[in-house]
Amino acid sequence: MRILFFILSIGLFASVANSQSNVLPAKPQTAPIYIKNATIHVGNGKVIENGTIKIVEGKIAEVGADVAVPAGANVTDAKGKHVYPGLVLASSNLGLVEISSVRASSDVREMGDMNPSVRSIVAYNTDSKVINTLRSNGVLMANIVPQGSLLAGSSSVVQLDAWNWKDASYATDEGMHLYMPMMMARPRFGRGGGGGGRMGGGPDGNTDPVKADLQKVEEVKSFFREAKAYNAATTHEETNLKLEAVKNLFTKKQKLYVHASTVRQMLVAIDFIKEFGFEVVIVGGSESYQIADLLKQHNVSVILQQPHSLPTGEDDDVDQPYKTAAALQKAGVLFAISDDDSQTRGRNLAFNAGTAAAYGLGKEEALAAITLNAAKMLGVGDKTGSIEVGKDANIVISEGDLLDMKSSNVTDAFIQGRKIDLSDKQKQLNDRYNQKYNLKKPF
Repeated sequence: MRILFFILSIGLFASVANSQSNVLPAKPQTAPIYIKNATIHVGNGKVIENGTIKIVEGKIAEVGADVAVPAGANVTDAKGKHVYPGLVLASSNLGLVEISSVRASSDVREMGDMNPSVRSIVAYNTDSKVINTLRSNGVLMANIVPQGSLLAGSSSVVQLDAWNWKDASYATDEGMHLYMPMMMARPRFGRGGGGGGRMGGGPDGNTDPVKADLQKVEEVKSFFREAKAYNAATTHEETNLKLEAVKNLFTKKQKLYVHASTVRQMLVAIDFIKEFGFEVVIVGGSESYQIADLLKQHNVSVILQQPHSLPTGEDDDVDQPYKTAAALQKAGVLFAISDDDSQTRGRNLAFNAGTAAAYGLGKEEALAAITLNAAKMLGVGDKTGSIEVGKDANIVISEGDLLDMKSSNVTDAFIQGRKIDLSDKQKQLNDRYNQKYNLKKPF
């Protein structure tokens, strides 16, 4: 049976690999491009009606309602359409996992607890079929994150139109990722799936799980103390790659992304700020609304990883995940919205923000949570995230409201001024069977 399963898995993976969508990276921009007659959502809260954008050499040269368009220019008429900054997926395993059930297509996790020298960017696969489906929904950038049990390694921001990972890299090794232990007893499930009793932290099931997890936290702190001393020294007899890998955390050239959902996990994350002075970003943060003022006090940012989910606490409002973004906004906490659903793989990013807009956020504030806020958090806010002069021309044009699942229809997209192909495997299959059965296209 194992041999049969292996053969079937390889066959499935091969069939997916052979069914490549024929989409090539766009060539560099050569002449100025104008996008005119558009409703421009700048990304910083401003909206320009009947506006024009001038793009030169991949950069936004002019934007406003009074930009002159010369005769014979390369013009994209966006009359009746909406123009947005390219969306930024703040936390993703994009390009690291293709088919989760096929082990050969997953390169997202290394063995062991302490892997700070792991770099996700070198494993990023620009030929992933998932990438093009994200571009079709306006996602033009993503933060590629490694997984692990404790210190998992560094993430990098990529733009989604590239030949290889070197072309894709937008901000390399910009963050280190720590997966915070739960520090609570886990439920133990029987063979039939029913619950019963509690599970300990050790292999024999008898170890106190809270004590075991606190020990793991102390191991991480001890590692950072050693790394601080190591990197403060001017010379070393031997090079320690793991200690070298975290040196930028101490100079704040790199952020510490702490994957944490509960209040107790986030309080421990704040301890890392107090002891080491790290710049911390919480990833997950489902209970962050409970300590929003404390997070603001310590300048902690939050990536709400999956707003379309059930609440963490039994006593929480059933719609609490939808309202958390508005609570953070009210407290002044810098936050971004992501899409961590294993089924949508990031495609619902805009619609997650749309849900937050329906539960207390303003529409432009919700847009900022997946554009400018995310870019600032990832250290690329000076280059992207909004449609402002001097920034890269990462732009999306939609016939309807990009945050509305019913009306959103992305017609054009630009990455660094290159007009990219919005074809993807799903669209190609749709066209294939429309032709086979002589069906009418839905749009």
